[in-house]
Amino acid sequence: MLLTLHPDRLFPADRETRAVARALYETVRDLPIISPHGHVDPGMLRDDTPFADPVSLLVQPDHYVTRLLHAGGVPLEDLGVGEGPLPEARARKAWQAVCANWHLFRGTPVRYWLETELAEIFGVTEQPSQINSLTLYDQIAAQLSEDSHRPRALLATFRIDFLATTDDPADDLTAHAALAASQDARIVPTFRPDRYLEPFAAGWAEAVKHLGEVADTDIGDHHGFVAALEQRRRHFIAHGAVSADHSHADVVAAPLPPADAARIYASALNGEVTEAEATAFRRHMMFEMARMSCDDGLVMTLHPAIARNHHAPTSERFGPDTGHDIPVTAEFTRALRPLLNRFGTHPGFHLVLFTTDATVYSREIAPLAGFYPSVYAGVPWWFLDNPSAIRDFQRAVTEIAGFSRLSGFIDDTRALCSIPARHDMARRLDAGHLAELVRAHRLSEEEAAATLVDLVTTQPRKVFKL
Repeated sequence: MLLTLHPDRLFPADRETRAVARALYETVRDLPIISPHGHVDPGMLRDDTPFADPVSLLVQPDHYVTRLLHAGGVPLEDLGVGEGPLPEARARKAWQAVCANWHLFRGTPVRYWLETELAEIFGVTEQPSQINSLTLYDQIAAQLSEDSHRPRALLATFRIDFLATTDDPADDLTAHAALAASQDARIVPTFRPDRYLEPFAAGWAEAVKHLGEVADTDIGDHHGFVAALEQRRRHFIAHGAVSADHSHADVVAAPLPPADAARIYASALNGEVTEAEATAFRRHMMFEMARMSCDDGLVMTLHPAIARNHHAPTSERFGPDTGHDIPVTAEFTRALRPLLNRFGTHPGFHLVLFTTDATVYSREIAPLAGFYPSVYAGVPWWFLDNPSAIRDFQRAVTEIAGFSRLSGFIDDTRALCSIPARHDMARRLDAGHLAELVRAHRLSEEEAAATLVDLVTTQPRKVFKL
């Protein structure tokens, strides 16, 4: 069976609306990509080592792919999840498993991304199957050995202007320093302090002590701990960081009296903190993170309410980020009221709210973004970065908050080759939505085209202060 990318894919079915969408899409199809949040390994880009094989490039880094295969009966160990590049015999076997189970991706955005990658990056013209799997493996592997398909060359081919990675506050950021001296694209770190704000988590005290060493700051008390985080934020800003990213069980941000914060911190260092105290301390520190963003200018992004590592046996064997983080319900309005009462109108403060709970977009996030000048609605990502959810978001959120309160598309991926496919999907869906507004005589074609360009370029640059 042929693998073909229809030029009108994802556009509205109505012929006249589709024609408008096609014209709108052409205005942004080739614009550079701005990726303000993702998880590509900066060391991989620094080293520019050729990719080992199709599996280590297209399968292992993409838990969207591995989780669906696992659900369909393919063991994660057969895919080498958590292992890095496999010996060639195992890599070939893993690729065969992917191709033999291609039907598992039907109707999912994963298939859209994979087909786009295969066709546009590697020139694949046949749909993967058990029969052609090894032929496709050899075709892709041969290209990966060429200079044109090394990491930096692909980055240039993809027209990525800006790429943010996700980094531990204790990271020395040497990879970013090297990239800053050698890359045309702007590649920057993102400050991700989650592990340091959860004192009930295993290994917290040791992590905090290491943070203090790296920051050259005495973290023996709460004041020193806050100072160490502030110092590391400055280090990240010096290396180009534009945002701080946070993902906890909720987004409650409520300050504690100074004496209570100091007491809980001391108890945590001694291993005597209760779960309730740890939660109160994390919520206090989220308030502190907002205060720091007002002081140093880092954009604050929140994506809460994920049940991490849902399957304990998989977590123990393969580690985190292996496809079994599951969304739960989220609440923003009451949770963020203390933070927004204090910082919601602070000049220069930007707060981007993401969710994997589709029910809160129109009920909470859009109304918040439609009032507070600091708040922006983060576009659908993770489990919601699919055509159906994105269309629902477009209709629900822009009706309440308008297009100027959106973050711009966020790919949130570790899989380098999927970045252009994901952004292309978003551009096509935005073109379709705007075409519907044109056909309903709610926007002129000129306004729709300008809005689409804004969504691709102006909005992410404005929201993330690029």
